[in-house]
Order: sequence, then C-alpha cells, then structure tokens
Amino acid sequence: MNPAPNLVMVGPMGAGKTSIGRRIAERFSLDFADVDHAVVETSGTSIPTIFEEVGEAGFRERESAALAELLAGEGQVVASGGGAVLSAGNRALMRQRGFVIYLRVDVDTQLKRVGRDRNRPLLLTGDRREVLTELIRLREPLYLEVADLVLEADRLTPGEATAALVCRLAREWQRNGANAA
Repeated sequence: MNPAPNLVMVGPMGAGKTSIGRRIAERFSLDFADVDHAVVETSGTSIPTIFEEVGEAGFRERESAALAELLAGEGQVVASGGGAVLSAGNRALMRQRGFVIYLRVDVDTQLKRVGRDRNRPLLLTGDRREVLTELIRLREPLYLEVADLVLEADRLTPGEATAALVCRLAREWQRNGANAA
C-alpha cells in the first residue's frame, strides 16, 4: 500500500489521462484537475500559442508551476501533461504528493487517438509516428521511474481501464491527508 493524498496520471499523449482520470475521480469521489487545462486557464491562451510565443521551455515552466499548485492540494486526480516527467523536480513532486498511475499505450494507439489533433504542438512538424516513437523512447524510463502502478491501456476502452484501475487502486493505494476517508 502506498499512501498518498492524490492520484497522478502520467503517460504519453493519447493514453487517456484526462478521460480515465475523470472517471477515476468520480468513482473515488475525488476532484479532477488537468495540468494542461490549468496552464491554458492561467495563461489565457492555447497551448499551441504558448509554444509559439515562449517555446517548449516556456511551456514547461508553466506546466511545472501548474503541477506544483495542483499537487499542493489533496483529494484529487491530477492528469499531468505527457512531458511533465521530463523535469526531475516534477517527478519528485509527483512521487511525494501522489500515487502515480502510468497509462502505457503503444504508438499505433496514440496515432489512432491523436492522429488528427491539431492542438498538440509537438506533432505539428515531422512524421507523427517518428515523433511519437522518439517521445516514448525518451519518456518511457521516466514514466516507469515515477509509477506506483502501470496499466497497459492501449487495448482498453476508458470504461474498461477505469474498472481495472478501480480494482487495483483498492488494493494498492491508501489515501492520506486531512480529508482522507
């Protein structure tokens, strides 16, 4: 059992961090927060615009600030951005303030889920398969480093993934903090 005040969803784009995270939050009566949405809300502009104006480094700074603010709370499911694990500080914070769930998906699944999405700046240049393959090569060890639980999610619907996680979380996660039940 790994006690933690929050659940944190990590994984590549298209893994289901937001859709599955919302369902898990509902099942455990937790709040739901999405780091990318928090960045957009705080910045007052879209992620592609942030990338255009301040580059990936500027976006990552905003992402880290949003993650830190969200994880200061408790009793929530936090869907991180796919690249949030690139920062050692973010990884340490996730481990300290959350039980981390890595939603693992293969590149074919990612392409099906985000293949036409124009709101993902890292996919706007180059061959999408090559970009996704390189991203997973770089990030997979970091996802595994922070993960308390790994779910192979590429063959599961959001409902099936949620059901599998509910069972595993009941065995492996204990909520702690002031509002723990």
